[in-house]
Amino acid sequence: MTISALEKWKLREKTMKLEEVRDILEAEVVWGSEYLCQEIEMACGSDLLSDVLAFTKAGTLLLTGLINPQVIRTAEMVDISAICFVRGKKPEKSTMELAKEKKIPLLCTKFPMYESCGKLYRNGLAGCSGVREEI
Repeated sequence: MTISALEKWKLREKTMKLEEVRDILEAEVVWGSEYLCQEIEMACGSDLLSDVLAFTKAGTLLLTGLINPQVIRTAEMVDISAICFVRGKKPEKSTMELAKEKKIPLLCTKFPMYESCGKLYRNGLAGCSGVREEI
């Protein structure tokens, strides 16, 4: 029995520890270093919170350039596992305080969203669609 290229790609799909995400994205942990062993099931890159609400699932890493508290409130609603701020952005103090209260780890990377998503995808982390295509 032979396996198609797409089936091989799907087999490659994996969860990833937040620590591995940090290393791949060369990210700084702003808050939540005690959660680095947490498993991340998929990633979503978006600056539209309506899309986050519509398309993400529990266990997702959110990559975003939004740094206000609404990101944390939205993440809590859909059970986002962690948030990584892209383009070198740092969260506001009120955002960090709310993340601590809700126990949502925060990371920051210098990479833009497109590159950050690409790095994670290339390393086997699926997107929220759950569909993997051969690259």
